[in-house]
Amino acid sequence: MGTTYTSRIEKSGRILIPAVVRHKLGLREGSEVIVRVEDSGQIQVTSRAQALARAQDELRKYVQPERSLADELIAERRAEAERENAG
Repeated sequence: MGTTYTSRIEKSGRILIPAVVRHKLGLREGSEVIVRVEDSGQIQVTSRAQALARAQDELRKYVQPERSLADELIAERRAEAERENAG
């Protein structure tokens, strides 16, 4: 389990994320975060970088390490463009 921090909700509804947490997540002023409300009523705050890394990790389960989906997509688009230009 992780570390717990206490914060207060301001009059405006803002929650101050403690500096140690902001540093750990790489958040700076203006950083966007993803706020998720769980069915259990809990709030989860995640940085965009964490969400992207989690999605990439999940996709790696289904793609062999030597395979590049980006290269495959580029090749498909080039082939499609060639077919359109030929026809």
